[in-house]
Amino acid sequence: MSKVQRRKLGHWTLDFLAWSESLVTILRRFALKFILLAHLAATLIMTGIIWFVQVVHYPLFSQVSRSSFITYGEAHSRLTTWVVGPPMLVEALTAVLLLLTSREREDINFGVLWIGFGLLVLIWLSTIVLQVPRHTVLGKGFDTAAHRQLVVSNWVRTAAWSARSVLVLWTAARMMR
Repeated sequence: MSKVQRRKLGHWTLDFLAWSESLVTILRRFALKFILLAHLAATLIMTGIIWFVQVVHYPLFSQVSRSSFITYGEAHSRLTTWVVGPPMLVEALTAVLLLLTSREREDINFGVLWIGFGLLVLIWLSTIVLQVPRHTVLGKGFDTAAHRQLVVSNWVRTAAWSARSVLVLWTAARMMR
């Protein structure tokens, strides 16, 4: 609404419009902070999980008896999906929302958001192209080569999530000051 149109509406209407615009601004700021905090939480959760998986969980695959490995592998895949699925989806959704809602913000570096998003794409691609096929092989029984490839290739995700954590923490610190 233009200033001329507002003047014609009267004093009360002007006060209401100013108040509602302030409310919208406050809600946008709150929404963006909520999105960023959800994004930060999801990223940090996944970073913690991936380090645990890289250092403890995947290396211990070789300690499971060969006779129990297929059952173990099936349970591992089913249960892990419930643990990593929600934070990965929240992280992806909030990454897109941050890109869509913060282009004009001075307290958020848009380039850093794009770098973080690129790392997230790398993580998802690594999961689909490198880790899932190794888990498929291991789902048929323990395979030393597939296990070794799983552990080595998972460093891609471990490094990418670690870098994302630094970027998201930096973005949150800048925005919260």
